[in-house]
Amino acid sequence: MQLALPTEIEARLSPESAALHLAIGLFVGDEATLGQASVIAGMPQTRFLMELGRRRIPIHYGAEELAADLSTIAQLTPK
Repeated sequence: MQLALPTEIEARLSPESAALHLAIGLFVGDEATLGQASVIAGMPQTRFLMELGRRRIPIHYGAEELAADLSTIAQLTPK
């Protein structure tokens, strides 16, 4: 896919910056998962999460995800 940007915006953005902006927009709009967005941005998930935090963008992590994570931790924890 190729995107055409207005000349003044294209002059200010590197391809990496444009990819990051696109990834964040897709993630915030629930069009891409965290993993998909990090791939679009061309960075590891941890770095993408740090970028979201730097921009004060909340991650999509609800009660269901928390319950699943706690269940996994309980299964992996030696008794």
